[in-house]
Amino acid sequence: MVARRAGAGGLIRHPARWPALAARHPSALLLAVQLASLLVYPLVDGRDTRVLFSAFTLVAVPLTVWVVFRSHAANWFAWALAIPAMLLAVGAIAFGAPALAAGSAALESVRYFYAAGALIIYMLEDHTVTVDELFAAAAAFTLLAWAFAYAFLVCQALAPGSFIGAEEPERPRRWLELLFLSFSTLSGTGNGDVMPVLPYARVLVMLEQFAGVGYIAAVVSRLIALSIVRQRGRRGG
Repeated sequence: MVARRAGAGGLIRHPARWPALAARHPSALLLAVQLASLLVYPLVDGRDTRVLFSAFTLVAVPLTVWVVFRSHAANWFAWALAIPAMLLAVGAIAFGAPALAAGSAALESVRYFYAAGALIIYMLEDHTVTVDELFAAAAAFTLLAWAFAYAFLVCQALAPGSFIGAEEPERPRRWLELLFLSFSTLSGTGNGDVMPVLPYARVLVMLEQFAGVGYIAAVVSRLIALSIVRQRGRRGG
């Protein structure tokens, strides 16, 4: 216990060790980026500021996918989604083109689904539970939430009025509101004050509900079971 505390204290006192820690636990880095962006979103929530956070996660997601697969092909595929999404977002702001914003959101959604799938495959490919896989379980959950939130944005752009809220029901829902809906739906805690009202919006919400239940059943429960088996094996040994 003392050694662990000393190691943690040494890490805090020596920031130069942080890159090595991030290399060992890339899923922890991604989770930190996702949670940090959540803390900043309320300060700058608005239509034109979403490009800032696309840039914020531009490096973290492709980097994590690359570390998971150790493949240049996977890395370039993630970048092939991220860079056009950024360019379309900038173009949407510069020219005031909603179609470009919808295209950017569609690419962002695919990119986050791809990264979530990469982490899920990473967690399921062996029968050993590592510290990074525990971080990956939380990180993949946030990636799925982001992916569906961007899908909600696309749905709202293609079918205005897809979502309503308790506050100003007629206006389009902002990014943070849709992200809130996504987290509420994926976690199974309910839709809160944002509701889908058009058919395709409801279908997306149902798909996310199904994904949330499946994620807990297939991924999280497996990690818990493997952790219990490992602990029993240590005690038996």
